[in-house]
Amino acid sequence: MLSQLDASAVRRWCSAAADSLAAHRAEIDELNIFPIPDGDTGTNLALTLRSAAEAVAADQSPTAGLVLKAMARGAVLGARGNSGVIVSQMLRGLADAWDGAAQADAALLTAGLRRACDCAYAAVAEPVEGTILSVMAAAAEAAEAALGSDLSVTVSAVSAAAAEALRRTPEQLDLLARAGVVDAGGRGLVVLLDALGSVVTGAWQAYEPMPTGPRSAAVLQATRESGSEDYDYEVQYLLQAGPEAVERLKATLLPLGDSLAVVGTGDGLFNVHVHVNDVGAAIEAGIQAGQPQRITVIRFADQVRDARERSTRAGTAIVAVAPGIGLADLFRSEGVRVLEGGPSQNPSTSEVLAEILAAEAGRVILLPNASAVGGVVEMAAAEARQLGIRVSVIPTKSAVQGLAAVAVHDPGRRFEDDVIALAEAAAATRFAEVTVAVRESITYAGRCQAGDILGLIDGEVVEIGSEVAAVGISLISRLIAAGGELVTVLSGSDEGALEAAEAVHAHVRREHPLVDSTMFIGGQPQYPLLIGVE
Repeated sequence: MLSQLDASAVRRWCSAAADSLAAHRAEIDELNIFPIPDGDTGTNLALTLRSAAEAVAADQSPTAGLVLKAMARGAVLGARGNSGVIVSQMLRGLADAWDGAAQADAALLTAGLRRACDCAYAAVAEPVEGTILSVMAAAAEAAEAALGSDLSVTVSAVSAAAAEALRRTPEQLDLLARAGVVDAGGRGLVVLLDALGSVVTGAWQAYEPMPTGPRSAAVLQATRESGSEDYDYEVQYLLQAGPEAVERLKATLLPLGDSLAVVGTGDGLFNVHVHVNDVGAAIEAGIQAGQPQRITVIRFADQVRDARERSTRAGTAIVAVAPGIGLADLFRSEGVRVLEGGPSQNPSTSEVLAEILAAEAGRVILLPNASAVGGVVEMAAAEARQLGIRVSVIPTKSAVQGLAAVAVHDPGRRFEDDVIALAEAAAATRFAEVTVAVRESITYAGRCQAGDILGLIDGEVVEIGSEVAAVGISLISRLIAAGGELVTVLSGSDEGALEAAEAVHAHVRREHPLVDSTMFIGGQPQYPLLIGVE
């Protein structure tokens, strides 16, 4: 239990908040029906807190107040969407109240939460109850009611009040009640406050979602597709300007649109967010007020188009190029669509595109499984994106990397996170190949003659020999010397390839008993052995 928050505790809070919002991102995104969607709330909050965490990581301040100031500044500079702007202003108000204090006790935290609440309401041109603002107000009131208690009691009261206020948001907004959800921004704030509680009490106070009835897809779709009822664009930028100029800017922007929020870092830099029809006027107002930078414009109609495309194309498909019947069967057993091809029979761009379209999925992951195929796959991916399909290419250079990637695929995971996981698994797999030289040549391992057995690691010749098994064993020894937990051996279609693979597999099990080893019949031509070490 902490009785005060020092600089180290604030750093831990920032890190815990960033990690927790990233973990809850998809859940919060699914609640995103209010305010008018300017990007998904969970994603916006996660990116805002990640910016705050990066600022804190670069800050060496010795006091809690100064670390919090860095956290707030990082959040303002990286604020995304309405929710991110509001949370950044809350942090700014909290930092202002602490005013660089070495430590913060319950009383200072209470004063900070009240200041944070006031700043949040002031940042929004037209505050609406039943949103993150209501949750913040409840948190501040709970802290004031607990005045005189120690820090852990105060923080626990704040978290409980915020969670209860979140549960009440459908009672305050009919739209939330009809959709059967709580406010997304408020949910994000509860996660943020629970992270603070975990630092103070040492025990995570996880919010349990309120029971809900059936969610109306029609309500959700209508709300998401509406963008802003009267305005078509979101405009956001950072602005270097003086306080008087910012007040004039607010007066100019208010009649132009809605969802206006302007928050500052305290040193003349402001984050401006508004929904408008006249993008040029909104940007021109910023130019007249000061020096705008990092200008972003989002057209709600694009979000409508994306939503419609997602509604007609569901799920994630994986398409892999597989040079061999056995390899094709291995990929298909994992639910992967297979396109036949390899070093000597590369598929064309049109063939890859046709396979993407045949998958009838809104999201597609491509595994080229060979360096020579990578360019073709990238071109097909670009064509598919023009058709509204989300496509990511994992730059696998060998089928063993593709198999390693497929092994960690999780269809229930967020698409971007799944792509990262697959890419990391592929990158963590070193690969080796055994083939036969077709002509005399100079290699990194020396001169080879036609008919020599060549061993390659990550595409470079490192061994020249006369027997497939011997070269394969040598490659395994090289790879395992650099560390490895799992060896995969794939036999090719060449005569004697299966016997060589069995010999290599037996060698690993005998000489490296702590390393797991698996062997499959890959059936790939021209390469008697493919080897992967993870």
